[in-house]
Amino acid sequence: MRYLVAPSGLRHSSVGDWHRAYPVAQVHAPPGLRERRQDIRFGSDLGKVALAGWSGELDVVVVRGNRITSEAVGFHRPSGTAIFADLLQQVPPGWFTGWRGVAARPDLIVASQPSVPRRFRLAFSDRRAARAALRRILAWRAGRVLMGCGEPVTERGDAFLRDAFSWLLER
Repeated sequence: MRYLVAPSGLRHSSVGDWHRAYPVAQVHAPPGLRERRQDIRFGSDLGKVALAGWSGELDVVVVRGNRITSEAVGFHRPSGTAIFADLLQQVPPGWFTGWRGVAARPDLIVASQPSVPRRFRLAFSDRRAARAALRRILAWRAGRVLMGCGEPVTERGDAFLRDAFSWLLER
């Protein structure tokens, strides 16, 4: 394994274990994670420089301006697939029980389509930065979309992304 990626400030708990298993792998992190995880030797911060080993295959855009987390969104050029970790989510109805089930509905994560959870929408303090990143993501014209929590979108990914982020595009 050559690379390990912590795509957001929320998805890093296992990176140290993976790095111990693959000590020669370069570890890449989104902005801010290096300061929080000083136990990990990071090779680079995603979004600062283009990664030579990924040139032509994987593009990365960091979505900044959110008080919860910054997220590195990837685009695998050969397959036309956009890759999200946390900014898009969908879980099956009934996945959460008790108070979590009650909270999941208004947060939009049990909707019929994957979407940006309401807590993330409300946490964008720099919408200008987020819109700039989103414009770059939409320019990819993704055919497919993968996300950490949700079923893959296998057709018309670019239209799906425009719809999922329409609330941010509107001024």
